[in-house]
Amino acid sequence: IGDIINALGIGLVQNISAIITLDSLVTNLIEQVFRYTYQRVLLIIAKNPLIIELTLDRVSSLAGVNNTVYASFDHTFDHPVVVPPLGKADSGTIDNVLLVQGAINSLDIIPLGKLDLLEVNISVRAGTIDGFGGIPIPIDGLKQNDVPTT
Repeated sequence: IGDIINALGIGLVQNISAIITLDSLVTNLIEQVFRYTYQRVLLIIAKNPLIIELTLDRVSSLAGVNNTVYASFDHTFDHPVVVPPLGKADSGTIDNVLLVQGAINSLDIIPLGKLDLLEVNISVRAGTIDGFGGIPIPIDGLKQNDVPTT
């Protein structure tokens, strides 16, 4: 399914916002949130291009620039993320997003204003109703270039 989504160029991420704090410079870790901004955050707005509800149970991602990975995470949601038909949703905080190149080296990509999602794998349930039920579908190998990033 990931190959089909890639071929169609649909894209499941609308925007990424990142905030790197002084702590991040020491730990090389940030937190990630879909939509809302907190301290030490990489924020992603997820979108659903389908006319059925999607519920995200788990997501892993490698993001970077020019095929160089700058951020990596693997997260299982305590409360699954419900993305309404043709809508958007936020995940809440995702801890332990690793800055693979280190926080200092990651500062160099900030002026670019974009990130490539090099590999995204999602455990999703399609056709849920308010997050319940649905058909489990692993979506592996998603890629998306030039995601606007602030």
